[in-house]
Amino acid sequence: MNPVQAIIQRNIRKYLRSKSRVFGTLIMSIFMVVMFSFLMKSAMKGIDAPMNYLIAGVVIMSVFQTSINNSSDILTDIASGYLKEVLVAPVSRTQIAAGQIISSAIISTIQGLVTLIAGLFLGLHVTVIQIILLVCIMFISAVSFSAIGLFLAVVSRNSPSFQTMSSMITMPLTFVSGAYIPTTIMPAFLMPVVYLNPLTYTTSAFRYVALHDTTMTQAELVAQGMAFKLGNFIVTPAMGLGITILIGAFFLWLCVKKFDHADFSSIKVSKGRPGGGPGR
Repeated sequence: MNPVQAIIQRNIRKYLRSKSRVFGTLIMSIFMVVMFSFLMKSAMKGIDAPMNYLIAGVVIMSVFQTSINNSSDILTDIASGYLKEVLVAPVSRTQIAAGQIISSAIISTIQGLVTLIAGLFLGLHVTVIQIILLVCIMFISAVSFSAIGLFLAVVSRNSPSFQTMSSMITMPLTFVSGAYIPTTIMPAFLMPVVYLNPLTYTTSAFRYVALHDTTMTQAELVAQGMAFKLGNFIVTPAMGLGITILIGAFFLWLCVKKFDHADFSSIKVSKGRPGGGPGR
């Protein structure tokens, strides 16, 4: 069996065996869909299909956070000795990194799909074609975010540092991406951060497909926070997806380089890490 495929299958089986982790993350995602769908609906005045607008943001955010958090599993695998056994075999660290990233992306996409299905019962209206396109965007985004997460995991070198670092990054990026709060109502001093946030462009592309209004002009897209005007240049949702792919490719290259030269012998995992001990 291909080493990448073997790592993917192993990580997915490990995830599915952790029932508390599966149900905990899914329940939290569904809770976020319900909460923001009702609490933020009044803030969506002037936006067509407000439930699609809101739920799309929650779905892509669940993909983002799951992708980042899943990357900490590599620290547990290293500290438990699992990867030491793998490294004895003729498997490159590049293949190990690719397997970790893709498996994390698959898990995140599945969670995003479940959240999307939950949204259908709360007023989300999408066609089968839209669902297929949304799943594709979820997977592309999950690969990018998983690459970022893996890079953070290898750089942080232990789970407490990873949790602190990931929280410092995910929380600000979440709230200035437009997923929960429209970027159109954010103060002007935050806009430079919004434009530099990769999650902003992922959210705009995902939301554009969820709304599926091809008649909207660029000015209308800007007014609804699905396109961004930088001087005389407008970043459309399609460009936003391209930016997501480029950022993902960059971090994939960066984390593979870091992963390929990292010394894993000194990496430690906190015994108090949520979710129990290391899985094999």
